[in-house]
Amino acid sequence: MRAEVLLKTSASWDGKAYAAYPKGKPELTLLKITIPPHTNLPWHTHPMPNAAYVLSGSLTVEKKADGLQKPLRTGDTLPEMVGETHRGFTGDEAVELLVFYAGSPGMALSHPAD
Repeated sequence: MRAEVLLKTSASWDGKAYAAYPKGKPELTLLKITIPPHTNLPWHTHPMPNAAYVLSGSLTVEKKADGLQKPLRTGDTLPEMVGETHRGFTGDEAVELLVFYAGSPGMALSHPAD
C-alpha cells in the first residue's frame, strides 16, 4: 500500500484560517466538475470548507476583494475559501476537478455573490 498526502492545511489558499465546520450532522460531497475552455465562472462563496484536486487542464482562481490570483494545473490541490467571494476561469484548455465539500444535510455547496 502507498499513501501520498496531497493536501493538509487549516487555511484556504489565500492564507485565511478555517474557523469551523458547519453545525449539524456531517455530510460529505465529492463532485467531478468539468469546465470548458474560455469560461469565467460567476463570483460566488462557499459556506463550508472544501478542497479541489485538478485531474487535468488548468484553471486560475481569483479573490474578488483584492484581485489575488492562483494558477492551477494538473496535479495541483486547492484549499478553497469559506465566505470569501471568488471565481475561477479557464484559458485555452478545459479543466477537470475533483472537489470535496464538508457540509451538512440541506446545505448549498455555494452561493452567488451579492
